[in-house]
Amino acid sequence: MSKRDLYEILGVSKDADDQTIKKAYRQVALKFHPDRNPDNKEAEDKFKEAAYAYEILSDKDKRAAYDRYGHQGIDPNNMGRGGHGGGMNMDDIFSSFGDIFGGGDSPFESFFGGRSSQGRGRGQRGSNLRIRVKLTMEEILKGANKKIKVRKQVGCQTCNGSGAKDKSSVRTCGTCGGSGIVRQIKNTFLGQMQTNSTCPTCNGAGQTITDKCNSCKGEGRVYGEETIDIDIPAGVAEGMQLSLTGKGNAGSNGGPNGDLLISIEEEPNDHFIREGSNLIHNLYLNFADASLGTSVEVPTLEGNVKIKIPAGTQAGKMFRLKDKGFPNVQSYGKGDLLVHVSIWTPRKLNDDEKVLLEKMKAMPNFNPTPAKGERGFFDRMKDFFS
Repeated sequence: MSKRDLYEILGVSKDADDQTIKKAYRQVALKFHPDRNPDNKEAEDKFKEAAYAYEILSDKDKRAAYDRYGHQGIDPNNMGRGGHGGGMNMDDIFSSFGDIFGGGDSPFESFFGGRSSQGRGRGQRGSNLRIRVKLTMEEILKGANKKIKVRKQVGCQTCNGSGAKDKSSVRTCGTCGGSGIVRQIKNTFLGQMQTNSTCPTCNGAGQTITDKCNSCKGEGRVYGEETIDIDIPAGVAEGMQLSLTGKGNAGSNGGPNGDLLISIEEEPNDHFIREGSNLIHNLYLNFADASLGTSVEVPTLEGNVKIKIPAGTQAGKMFRLKDKGFPNVQSYGKGDLLVHVSIWTPRKLNDDEKVLLEKMKAMPNFNPTPAKGERGFFDRMKDFFS
């Protein structure tokens, strides 16, 4: 699936409200529905693309991540339900139509021969899980792999998620004949119309269970623990949310799993403050080094580097070290390390030091008046953050 702008796919503006987005998705979905466009691969792709766009923009957290970070925020390394064709299939799309179009059944069940019921599958989809992952700045710089133990609902191993004690306990539903839907013919002013609805006996499963599994009591899932492998891309930031398709709670009676939503937490660092993709380090210099000039080592996330301090360096001076910040999670390139100079003032002085400073204070060069044409501190700061 392409990385087209999600708002463009649905034909809405970026400030569109939930109802506008829902209405726009309905129109696009109806236009490109596979039953209206049989054997049309392009229409099917646009149908899936619209479903993916709606899934992101209708979710408050996913929409915020997309607005802030683009496609990387919702689908780094092909993570996320429906990630560019990786996780969303026709089953997922059709299962959501009841919410989009109102009521338990979608208009596709009524007017297109029950295709969405076929896509519904057995059981109910599992709920999503949310976890927090803490990362150091060093991990954010290069990306990280985390193995996280998650307590959640998992598929029952005894019955393989079916909820039945054994195969003989599973019977074809007598009401719908195994189709999961029931059809009715209604007389309208337009003539006879066939409508399809979910079978009330088996809830669309097409099967009934006569003897439930002892381990899961017919649910098809039990509580357990799973170790999940999470690949986190370089450059992520505090508050960003990633998602893993199908790693949430198991669905009931063989239904699809929910997703695992991962919120990023950034651990504080003793040497740096983060500003977007840039890092800021506060460098303390004594008065003599700032006046005479020197060479000092400053820390970076990849080890110390030496920089030259020119004679006469003022407090508030900012040195820029190119590409020593974080990679940009949305595009190519890296941020910089900004080294901010602070002049260290001694807290206690002995008598000799006091005498020496009194003599210096009386010298003309130690007048604090800025030189002609020298720019102020806030003007210099604007150069680095504009």
